Amino acid sequence: MAKKSMIEREKKRQKLVEQYAAKRAALKEIANDESKSMEERFKARLKLAKLPRNSSATRLHNRCQLTGRPHAYYRKLKMSRIAMRDLGYMGQVPGLVKSSW
Repeated sequence: MAKKSMIEREKKRQKLVEQYAAKRAALKEIANDESKSMEERFKARLKLAKLPRNSSATRLHNRCQLTGRPHAYYRKLKMSRIAMRDLGYMGQVPGLVKSSW
């Protein structure tokens, strides 16, 4: 199980990303628009830099929803390999059969 502080930190980042997503997209569009003047684009870049760092989507890290584990994460299932294995042993994942030889 991951530290609760790390899980909470990740939730806080997720909330900030959702909160600033529209503002970030608008500023990025202005900053990358070649038809705008150089000053206008530069001002947009400065405003973008003033936004909180944790509001950037690249700072998010995928975590298992059951355990909070950050490594060995299956995106499709939103859980780690260890949590997946435990659920498979208990027979809670349809179609998953423990291999033995």
